[in-house]
Amino acid sequence: MSRTRTALLGALVLLAGASGTAVAAVPADPAGIAAIPCTVDYKVQNQWDTGFTVAVTVTNNGAAKTSWAVKWAYAGNQKVTSGWNAKISQSGTDVTAANETYNGTLATGGSVSFGFNASYSGTNALPTAFTLDGVTCNVDDGSGGGGGGSDPSGRVDNPYAGAKVYVNPEWSAKAAAETGGSRISNQPTGVWLDRIAAINGASGSMGLRAHLDAALAQKGSGEEVVQLVVYDLPGRDCAALASNGELGPTEIDKYKTQFIDPIAAILADSKYAALRIVTTIEIDSLPNLVTNTGSRATATPQCDTMLANGNYVKGVGYALAKLGAIPNVYNYLDAGHHGWIGWDDNFGASATLFKQAATSEGATVDDVAGFITNTANYSALKENNFTINDTVNGTSVRLSKWIDYNRYVDELSFAQAFRNQLVSVGFNSGIGMLIDTSRNGWGGTARPTGPGATTSVDTYVNGGRYDRRIHVGNWCNQAGAGLGERPQASPATGIDAYVWMKPPGESDGSSSAIANDEGKGFDRMCDPTYTGNPRNNNNMSGALPNAPLSGHWFSAQFQQLMTNAYPPL
Repeated sequence: MSRTRTALLGALVLLAGASGTAVAAVPADPAGIAAIPCTVDYKVQNQWDTGFTVAVTVTNNGAAKTSWAVKWAYAGNQKVTSGWNAKISQSGTDVTAANETYNGTLATGGSVSFGFNASYSGTNALPTAFTLDGVTCNVDDGSGGGGGGSDPSGRVDNPYAGAKVYVNPEWSAKAAAETGGSRISNQPTGVWLDRIAAINGASGSMGLRAHLDAALAQKGSGEEVVQLVVYDLPGRDCAALASNGELGPTEIDKYKTQFIDPIAAILADSKYAALRIVTTIEIDSLPNLVTNTGSRATATPQCDTMLANGNYVKGVGYALAKLGAIPNVYNYLDAGHHGWIGWDDNFGASATLFKQAATSEGATVDDVAGFITNTANYSALKENNFTINDTVNGTSVRLSKWIDYNRYVDELSFAQAFRNQLVSVGFNSGIGMLIDTSRNGWGGTARPTGPGATTSVDTYVNGGRYDRRIHVGNWCNQAGAGLGERPQASPATGIDAYVWMKPPGESDGSSSAIANDEGKGFDRMCDPTYTGNPRNNNNMSGALPNAPLSGHWFSAQFQQLMTNAYPPL
């Protein structure tokens, strides 16, 4: 991710860097740093003979704004031809990018991103000055490095930008074998390294090297992203049983030497240096330490143990440090989802804990490319029929049973807000978010077409919400779910990509106890007859029947996901 050297623009000598990033000569004593009102990070992500693509991130260090406009001028004949996440206009060489209706709010310390395509001929000189609402901004220097806007390791700002994403041939074959499955069998999905045996290939499946070799074959002459889920912490998933891991709570050394070290050794092989390797680090771990420990009704003895021994924090820090040392690896740390972290008493505490983990065991915030939300979950991407600010007969929707005092109603608003919170506690301003949209489409005949009745906040929210789960805490093989947005890069402000990190059709857990040697227990939340626990407010589980072990193919679920896809297939 880009690192920003703060220095007043008036004290800078600006040069055109080969990477397409404004490069600044910084004075030895950059006085007045605290007074810098804004920073603009302008990156040419792709350039060809007649055109180029730019990503712009603006960070506001002044008073909070409800609308904004960024202006700059070109020295040549550059002409903006199309844009996204901003209203972009041009008069001669002068360009103005103003907010859209949905991203006008820009908090103090907050950032907003937009992009555009443009044409040119001759030399594509970089702009040398930017203003935010008429005030001159500092220019992010990108801190050197190669194309696409990069840091000293050579990493680009968004690994998904301008790249294909690896299609797992094992998942693709299963999907294609299903009736109608060929419609999505070419979509990229995550490769799960969820036990030590998965590194070399368990039960005849492809190992890590086999996947990386296949990715090289798919790559061709362009850029290729490979998505890995690194998921084998000691005492894993302390608040559930379906995805309990193979390592006991105290086996941190085994985690380091037999799981992370071998993965790092393979990823560091120069053979794979041309791949962009995205790692999703240890889903469902750190958030459990915030929400399921101590005196909370949702606490479990297992989570209390992992909080006390520190092995989640140590394990995550070690993984970030080892994998972050590899120049073409991009670490994305799991950040739960809005129905877990979106409450006031979880939101800030989670960001603080993530910073603790990201600065332990030799890791630094520079080892974190971003965060991922909704991994293997079902939270709707965008609820269009209501907002958190709505009231019904004078009562806030936050008081509805579904929202239950949460600050967020969907993943997109949560991910964007949580990104700002993470930056505020010390993560780099260039971090991006991923949102897993593999199963959060909620289409089909049950999808509401408008707001609910205004009889009460409950009728209003329940009648209009796309997410049809019984409770937002339900997570296992949910009945009625559908495929969500297809994987895509840079879909919204602050979002690096929508991804299918959880491969659709792979079970979350078995509906009944099944003996196995994979370290996977039976969690009643996967039993459709289960009446719940404090973590789902004692509601029915909403799970599908006849499900196999987690990670195993679940044909009935796959068919349901296609039927209820939104956007439709």
